[in-house]
Amino acid sequence: MTDATAAGARLKDPDYMPPIGQAVPLGLQHVLAMFASNVTPAIIVAGAAGFGFGSDQGALGFPDMRYMIQMSMLFAGIATLFQTIGFGPVGARLPIVQGTSFAFLPVMIPAVAGAGTAGMAGLMTGVVLGGIFHFLLGLVIGKIRFALPPLVTGLIVLMIGLSLLEVGIKYAAGGVPLMGKPEFGSLAKWGPALVVIVVTLAIKFTFRGFLSIAAVLIGLIAGYIVAWFMGQVNFANVSKAAIFELPSPFKWGFEINWAIIIGMCLMAVVSAIETVGDVSGITKGGAGREATDREIQGATFADGLGTAVAGIFGGLPNTSFSQNVGLVSMTGVMSRHVVTIGALFLVAAGLVPKVGAVINTVPINVLGGGVIIMFGMVASAGLSMLSEVTWNRRNMVIFATALSLGLGLKLVPESLQHVGKTMQILLTSGLLPAAIIAIVLNLVLPEDLD
Repeated sequence: MTDATAAGARLKDPDYMPPIGQAVPLGLQHVLAMFASNVTPAIIVAGAAGFGFGSDQGALGFPDMRYMIQMSMLFAGIATLFQTIGFGPVGARLPIVQGTSFAFLPVMIPAVAGAGTAGMAGLMTGVVLGGIFHFLLGLVIGKIRFALPPLVTGLIVLMIGLSLLEVGIKYAAGGVPLMGKPEFGSLAKWGPALVVIVVTLAIKFTFRGFLSIAAVLIGLIAGYIVAWFMGQVNFANVSKAAIFELPSPFKWGFEINWAIIIGMCLMAVVSAIETVGDVSGITKGGAGREATDREIQGATFADGLGTAVAGIFGGLPNTSFSQNVGLVSMTGVMSRHVVTIGALFLVAAGLVPKVGAVINTVPINVLGGGVIIMFGMVASAGLSMLSEVTWNRRNMVIFATALSLGLGLKLVPESLQHVGKTMQILLTSGLLPAAIIAIVLNLVLPEDLD
């Protein structure tokens, strides 16, 4: 075996540890590739719960939003360690990066937004119990994949992206708290958001490799600089944040809300299937082989456990991050120890509230420019999955029925004003009814419908 062949074999070995001078930059690269996407769901849910956005609401609610940002970093790191180091049956022992999932947002936002909702206590209880359910899926994950072909999974991912686009537009225009005020939708608000979009697209299509993968993060930095020059960035709360803080268990209490619990459990199935795809992508792209049953099962266990532990301390559901799968394929480095180093950086950042405070200075309109791109990419990923579908009459009927009812209920929530509160939360997300309809129709309609 030549030296080049031996070196190539080492790079494909998950247990290989590169020299520390290479491992640290590679680990940081993984953190930068997922950082913006990881903290964004926490900011969105905190905003929906009324915790405030940077300078828009002063100190009101700032500690809670900062805390949620902090937990998104801390438990992304911890969940990643579950995957890369593992223990017992938990963990794939592969370079899988975990992070806060966008997929659960259509369920989480209505759960905390407005009067009469479950609030943070109900949401976090749902996250914990949904995580336990997700963990248990590891026992049967191989047996339920038949019920989720590309027609179903592609529709679900497409619906996730479409259901969140409204959030991105509102944020880019100035945020929900500013609705009805003259500055909402003004050029001053849209300007930095458009800078984020333009810079992101320019980086994405001008460069290759890591810069292309980190295009959204670079766009957010550009928009942030513009917003700072326009006087939209407020650092007043950074000095108030502590240097070090441990997480608090059940910070907002414990409350059973069956609508949220059911929603979290149903979305856990989607998240588990997504993780199966990511594990397969890593082993194929990085090592040129199929994922083993042990790796898929271990990854699912780690997904669920990471989510349940995060929920106890005020974090949101975790899942494997697809952008980091692409990074493994791009670098060709399969070392799980590299990702472990990145996870340790996330854990350290999560224990330092000033990091969360600095992130919280990002104006909501700058964040809006980023999430417009992110949510659009989620929808595009769904379309890519749907491209594998054979579009016969049967599949078109399933897709049309599920999409029409799911998206329709999302757009007209008043149509369900006479059903119970639990059913309203479940059905007006749009995502859950679309998923259930697609799964059921796919199972019951005959293949020879044409």
